[in-house]
Amino acid sequence: MRASPSRRRPMGRCLQGRAGLEGGGPGLARGVAVRWLTETVAPRQSASQGVGAQATREGATAAAAGQGAGYDRPVDRFASSGTRCSCRGFAPSPVLMEEMEEELKCPVCGSFYREPIILPCSHNLCQACARNILVQTPESESPQSRRASGSGVSDYDYLDLDKMSLYSEADSGYGSYGGFASAPTTPCQKSPNGVRVFPPAMPPPATHLSPALAPVPRNSCITCPQCHRSLILDDRGLRGFPKNRVLEGVIDRYQQSKAAALKCQLCEKAPKEATVMCEQCDVFYCDPCRLRCHPPRGPLAKHRLVPPAQGRVSRRLSPRKVSTCTDHELENHSMYCVQCKMPVCYQCLEEGKHSSHEVKALGAMWKLHKSQLSQALNGLSDRAKEAKEFLVQLRNMVQQIQENSVEFEACLVAQCDALIDALNRRKAQLLARVNKEHEHKLKVVRDQISHCTVKLRQTTGLMEYCLEVIKENDPSGFLQISDALIRRVHLTEDQWGKGTLTPRMTTDFDLSLDNSPLLQSIHQLDFVQMKASSPVPATPILQLEECCTHNNSATLSWKQPPLSTVPAEGYILELDDGNGGQFREVYVGKETMCTVDGLHFNSTYNARIKAFNKTGVSQYSKTLVLQTSEVAWFAFDPGSAHADIIFSNDNLTVTCSSYDDRVVLGKTGFSKGVHYWELTVDRYENHPDPAFGVARIDVMKDVMLGKDDKAWAITEGGITKGATIGVLLDLNRKTLTFFINDEQQGPIAFENVEGLFFPAVSLNRNVQVTLHTGLPVPDFYSSRASIA
Repeated sequence: MRASPSRRRPMGRCLQGRAGLEGGGPGLARGVAVRWLTETVAPRQSASQGVGAQATREGATAAAAGQGAGYDRPVDRFASSGTRCSCRGFAPSPVLMEEMEEELKCPVCGSFYREPIILPCSHNLCQACARNILVQTPESESPQSRRASGSGVSDYDYLDLDKMSLYSEADSGYGSYGGFASAPTTPCQKSPNGVRVFPPAMPPPATHLSPALAPVPRNSCITCPQCHRSLILDDRGLRGFPKNRVLEGVIDRYQQSKAAALKCQLCEKAPKEATVMCEQCDVFYCDPCRLRCHPPRGPLAKHRLVPPAQGRVSRRLSPRKVSTCTDHELENHSMYCVQCKMPVCYQCLEEGKHSSHEVKALGAMWKLHKSQLSQALNGLSDRAKEAKEFLVQLRNMVQQIQENSVEFEACLVAQCDALIDALNRRKAQLLARVNKEHEHKLKVVRDQISHCTVKLRQTTGLMEYCLEVIKENDPSGFLQISDALIRRVHLTEDQWGKGTLTPRMTTDFDLSLDNSPLLQSIHQLDFVQMKASSPVPATPILQLEECCTHNNSATLSWKQPPLSTVPAEGYILELDDGNGGQFREVYVGKETMCTVDGLHFNSTYNARIKAFNKTGVSQYSKTLVLQTSEVAWFAFDPGSAHADIIFSNDNLTVTCSSYDDRVVLGKTGFSKGVHYWELTVDRYENHPDPAFGVARIDVMKDVMLGKDDKAWAITEGGITKGATIGVLLDLNRKTLTFFINDEQQGPIAFENVEGLFFPAVSLNRNVQVTLHTGLPVPDFYSSRASIA
């Protein structure tokens, strides 16, 4: 509470002290990717590094340049197609290339993809790994058995295995492969990449054929280890899946960019440094492995062995294989089917497989999809740049919080040291409170740094991978993965949505030490010279006709006795706690009228006054009994509301045209008793999301109510135009309950509600509400509370 002197009527205002809420935000792990943050996010002092892209088949070039770890310079153009690319991307620096490494590793073996194939779900697998995870299904699950029996459900006992969804153009958006059907999964284990891996049901047969050409057991089923969708292979086996030539090219460039020495590919444990490469075998050997596995005799004597560096160059200059049709292996892709979303060859069109589909030129669709992916990356790169700047801001906030904490503690210590030794215990308590607030702020900011760092790292890796894919010159290979990449880019951009790049904590400390009343009392301590010519002042007289209460405020007035001849230098007003407890000073000064705010509703207070001068203090006046209002009458407070809030109807009606959430508080705060008020929704359109509840005085005014740790609210749930929302704050039982149209929403919304709270509302999108106060507590709640 606070007392304000006034000469005529009480006008001063004061609020009770408030305590910060214990705890904090969500418990994110601290310290995640901190080292990466210091290397990548911190401002760089080095010059920008330009990295050129590989020339296209038409002889044109695509240049990509980045500055440090930022997204500053756009990829100029795809010269081969004339398509303008406005995406702003990283130069492939070593740190950022390593972030892309996760995109280049097989989810089964955890190593770089070798001869990757594309599943209908757009995920990739090594050809050998795909062979290893094949599962043979029972005869009753084969498509032929289902067609013969006329049933799509098998009696086969699958234990507690999941049932995978069917691939079709209707439910998943993927083009179907001939003969593929739903199949059950098998018990899984963890791969090196942490995804689910489905082991083979039987050991693979010994064969000298490649994984794609080796025979596949009848009714073989393959399950994607990433999305866990299953399908049964047809007679073509793994040859029915297209090969991802683009991914192969990206992996080749990535491996060539590694500065480390080439390692032997046949060492079983720790690979040794390679000494030669066989151009015919395309394998790097160390000396022991060359003598053991590649002896210079027989047919191997005709192989040409070159130094590793030369072998790397020859690999890089080797012609890239051209993608061919999976149905007609001798035909190259020449057109693109829009409905099936796949490249097709001339013979596919002649056979009429896509007769009713829209078919476009392969080159035109290649240029179009590259342009779409580039435009999608443009927005994502802007988000990544904002995230990098935001992380720098958060790091600066940590330093600012540290500095503010030191400054605040120094001020607090200085104030406490000015007091007598008896205050040392209280000083330690105050310091502990400041340290707690300090740790809480640091924890929230550091958790947000960790969360944003992980998300930014994932975003950066995806961007690097997409930029490398854009540089690829294989149209059909690019079109096989472009749709999936575009969807991933848009999904990642949406994850950096509203509120993600907003600090969850301020750097200011919402604490202040008010030691002026105590210091004033200390200054009044003095030697008393008992002189007959300077007696103590007479006892003041309370003027009952001018004393009154309003809501939770009390106004008192007093005067000196008419025949008093000893002047008073000031007066001391004291009130008890409203429960018959000890008196405490609420005002010390020369005025003869004072208003005390912040009292409890429906409470009885005792007040008394005494005068003082240099000689001493007078006797206390008679005790005055004051009764505060049973119910609270209040309006919204324009002084503490957000600037976008519009007030009307004597501050009882509020609205907000802003798209973002804006918070407004009531003028009256509650810290004791049972209080009930209602709000009616006058206007509700454009899909707003208002929130109703209570908050502390220092709640954030530009986010939805309840998003920080200083507000408790109810959001949408049966709220429409004309709805009435009731808020019941029971500080005796420390609970908060909500009602919509006189129906209680659940048992109790919040418990352990303790402290000083103000009625609060957050508005947006032109929603309008009107406040109704001075309402009694609902009868059914009063009877329930009396029984309890």
